[in-house]
Amino acid sequence: MKIFIDADGCPVVDITVRAAKKYGAECTIICDTAHSINREGAETIIVDKGADSADLRLVNLVGAGDIAVTQDYGLAAMCLSRRAIVLDQDGRLYTEENISGLLEFRAVSAKIRRSGGRTKGKAKRTPQQDRDFEAAVTRLLDGNR
Repeated sequence: MKIFIDADGCPVVDITVRAAKKYGAECTIICDTAHSINREGAETIIVDKGADSADLRLVNLVGAGDIAVTQDYGLAAMCLSRRAIVLDQDGRLYTEENISGLLEFRAVSAKIRRSGGRTKGKAKRTPQQDRDFEAAVTRLLDGNR
């Protein structure tokens, strides 16, 4: 089992790398040139800056049973199609059952923004969200021992 992190704008890189080290899992951070993120104990792949450069690299590397960490619904859907386990930054699993609704929500929100409307952004990150993520990634890694 390997862990791949969509690191551009990801608030849980350090938590993920720490958990990977604890469980002896390979960890790869994928980011573009605007977000050069290096952590001890993880490989970093830096891709050219572009709309989907990091996403495409990640989806080409992830395999069945690997863990992908992302907040991008589109990337999550692609990783699910490769039978990866996909986790968001709050510790929630993306599944075949919930991804369609999330993609639809994203499409509706984009349509509202294109027409000049506003959508509510994410609230400020809390320590509880970090704890929830850490518990989720630990459960996944512990279950694969």
